[in-house]
Amino acid sequence: MPAKRPPIPLSRERIIEAALHIADGQGLRRLTMRRLGDALQVEAMAIYHHIPGGKEALLDALAEHVTTVTVDAEGGDWRELARAWARACRAALLAHPGVLALAMTRPPRGRAAAALREHVDRLGDAGLPAPAEALRTIRAYVMGSVAIEVQRSGWNGEAVESSDEAVAAFERGLDAVIAGLAAGLAPGAASPGAATPV
Repeated sequence: MPAKRPPIPLSRERIIEAALHIADGQGLRRLTMRRLGDALQVEAMAIYHHIPGGKEALLDALAEHVTTVTVDAEGGDWRELARAWARACRAALLAHPGVLALAMTRPPRGRAAAALREHVDRLGDAGLPAPAEALRTIRAYVMGSVAIEVQRSGWNGEAVESSDEAVAAFERGLDAVIAGLAAGLAPGAASPGAATPV
């Protein structure tokens, strides 16, 4: 008789992965610590050893997970870097539509905040004036665009837009945002690196 596989150790990463699966498949309202424990085949209290803050800390962790975005784009000017980041941010949010509301309403923390600060610095180094304000504008566009895309995708109902149409619409909007930033930010914008975008 073959030996049983040893149980996979519980970890923060496993907990977040299972929570995302529940949120994406059933919605945030169905995400409870008991249901999460059942999915992981552990007692709910075991989760608290890895996420001591309980449900609220778990929701923060999910938001941090989907909003921690980095890009490998090297060289070129700030426009190329901004486009690469916007596309990566869109992809990360679309991968987990069940937690989009968390990403939009919870402020960046931990790794997500660090990744934003790094990107602000990279945009400034690439020649973009007031990069913190510029990244805030890009984030606002991406999140709003993704929210509409999810709404029209059929994730929670009937699809009214194909994936190709969604990509084309996103790129048109991104072109307009980049063009606006290139034309110059509004008077009184923050100096490069002066603030972290929220």
